[in-house]
Amino acid sequence: MLHQVEDQVEKESVPSLRMVEIVFALMCIVFSIFFMIGSVKLGAKWTPEGPESGYFPFYIFLMMFISSTVVLYESLVIYKKNPVEPFVEKNAFKQVLCILFPAIAFLLGVSLIGIYVTSMIYIAVFMMWIGKYAYWKAIFIGLSVGVILYLMFEMWFQVPLPHGNWFNPLSYIGMN
Repeated sequence: MLHQVEDQVEKESVPSLRMVEIVFALMCIVFSIFFMIGSVKLGAKWTPEGPESGYFPFYIFLMMFISSTVVLYESLVIYKKNPVEPFVEKNAFKQVLCILFPAIAFLLGVSLIGIYVTSMIYIAVFMMWIGKYAYWKAIFIGLSVGVILYLMFEMWFQVPLPHGNWFNPLSYIGMN
């Protein structure tokens, strides 16, 4: 009996499929309107010389707006009486969040302390946390990847990647 309850809890959906469709359709509608307005400001007409710079983006986002409006209408009106269909189960959603929040932290870290140091930390933490590797292996691989990235982009390709706006640890060891 206890296993049946646990299985049911694990299979419960965090959001319903209908709710996700509604939210995503609304986001796409707002996104489309925003870019259609921008396209009109650029010029969305066909002139004797050809299309203005906003012509094609305007019509692409107009098609996106129409499609999103249809999805929203279907979700709100047509599928209203359908049984609730799960979008994602709780356990799967937790796994997605275990990746999503560290990825957001990685993006913030890149802008604050640079891509090389952030990559080292990100790889090492993921190896220890998700992969359950020994800490010394994770630190070794994280450092190795960071050094290889630095050598490859900064030295060989001579393409500087973000070093960090807030704090640049590489400047303390003369690698700026």
